[in-house]
Parts: sequence; structure tokens; C-alpha cells
Amino acid sequence: MSLTINSAKNIAKVLTEALPYIQKFTGKTVVVKYGGNAMVDEALKHSFARDIVLMKLVGMNPIVVHGGGPQIGTVLEQLNIESKFVDGLRVTDSQTMDVVEMVLGGLVNKEIVNLLNKNQGKAVGVTGKDGNLITAKKLKLRRKGAKLTDEIVDIGHVGEVVSINTEVLEVMKGSDFIPVIAPIGTDETGASYNINADSVAGEIAAVLGAEKLILLTNIEGVKDKKDRVLTGLSVKQVAKLIADKTLQGGMLPKVQCAIEAVKGGVNSAHIIDGRVEHAVLLEIFTDQGVGTLITRDGLKQKKTVVKKSAKAKPAKKKRKS
Repeated sequence: MSLTINSAKNIAKVLTEALPYIQKFTGKTVVVKYGGNAMVDEALKHSFARDIVLMKLVGMNPIVVHGGGPQIGTVLEQLNIESKFVDGLRVTDSQTMDVVEMVLGGLVNKEIVNLLNKNQGKAVGVTGKDGNLITAKKLKLRRKGAKLTDEIVDIGHVGEVVSINTEVLEVMKGSDFIPVIAPIGTDETGASYNINADSVAGEIAAVLGAEKLILLTNIEGVKDKKDRVLTGLSVKQVAKLIADKTLQGGMLPKVQCAIEAVKGGVNSAHIIDGRVEHAVLLEIFTDQGVGTLITRDGLKQKKTVVKKSAKAKPAKKKRKS
């Protein structure tokens, strides 16, 4: 059955709109933090995999960093190990760390690798321990105590990135393989640490001088106080949104990660709606995108505002960088 005229025109429009972006980003590195609904819903999982494989096929260098908090929680519950959190961070004793390594480095990582391979990609799964990819240190969590003085809370094997060894990633960059990274690192003694996946993705993007850092979330993007999605933001504009409490709660760490990546040399950071099928391709290869774009200086034109809607249509101005 042949295409109708309207269908043919729509497909041609999509392809011609994507062409300049494909030309611009060929050979560029894009680090994608994979998480949220996109890791659970079957249709979203396969659309994500096809997006990443297509990026590789057109000459880009995608790197996937994944989380797995819900999966860790499920396995801990099955093992009758209680999950405890302090300021949103999982308290990770030695027993819990064993489970974290098993789930992130085994179950979740290999599921993503298999997903990409089933969609005609060539994925290789690693943790931050492989090739000394991620050197970490224990995270010191500070919080106000009873006397309003800072206290350091011990949350176990929760870490932060000290350095990234890019040797493994550079080897894969020149090949057909797609790296899939579990956010587990080690310190100089060999102790393992569970690290926030957003932070790992941001650090890897900065060290590699990536073209883009893309964070998949379960919301539409950064919003103003009128619940409208903002895009084309500069680092200064985002800082103002944080200062006036427009940005707070669960979005704040992701935005701060995006800012640090851009300051560290990443050309642009994107916080996108992972509930949209093919969100990654739409963000990279279309004029409007499906989330919030953050760059060092923002866009030259006035920032784009998208009103909240189940089928939100972005403004027609180009907002790419």
C-alpha cells in the first residue's frame, strides 16, 4: 500500500527538518541519562532503544548512563531488607551495596544492553568499576542538627565522582559499540559506592566535552510559576529561577547537574519528557524539541514558553543549539 499524499508530505517534512541536525551532530558525543517511565513502559523502552541505535547509525556517539532506584527497592523488599532514605538518598550499608551492585551492574544494565541489541544496536554494558572508569569518594551529607549546626550524616556506601577515566569510552567511540554505564564507582581502597546517575552522566559529559547532555524525566521540563515549560534558558536565567524558589524539590538536582555540565564545557543540556515516545530523537532532530534546553548564554531570541497541555505544542521559533 502506497503512502497518501498527506502522509508522504509529513514524512518528507520530518526528514528534511532532521537533515541539518544530522549533519551538524555527526561525530559528536551525546550523553543520555536513562530513567523514569522510559525504563518501565514497554513502548517507551523500545522507542528509546531505537532512538539511541539511530543516533549511532547516523554517525553520532551516544553514551547511556542509567539509574535503577525502583528496581533496587523491589529487590530489597523481596529480600526483606528495609529501604531507608535521608534527604532523598538511599542509606546504603554493605548488605544493601551488594544488592545495588547486583541490580544496577547486572539486572538493569544487561536488560538495557539486551534492549539495544534487539533493536539492531551493538551495546556493551559496564559499571564504573570496569577499567577504573569512575573513581569515587564517600559522600558527606551535611544537614542542620538540633543546635542548628551542620552535622555530617553517615549514609554508608553513597558516593560522589572524583574523576572519570575516559580510556574505555574513547576506545568504544571509534567503534560500532554503544556504552551503557551503571553508576557504581570505587575509591583508592577498592570500596564500592552507589552514585547518583544524573551526576555521573553530567561528569562524563563534561570530561568528554560532549555536544549534549540529555536527562530523561517524568515531567515536561523546567516550568515557571505559571506552570509553563521554559526552554532556551541561559545558566544565569536558571540561577534566577533557583534563587526565587521557582525551581525546587526533585527538579532542583537535575537542573543543578545540567548547569554544572554546561559550565564544565558541554555545549547544551536538555531536560526532557521521557514519557513521550522517541523523546530523544524529537529533542535532537526537530526545531521544537520536547523539553527544556539550557546553554551557557541561552538563545539570542526571547526564551520560548510552552503552555502546559497534555498535547503541548512548542512555540514555532527555532530553539536549537
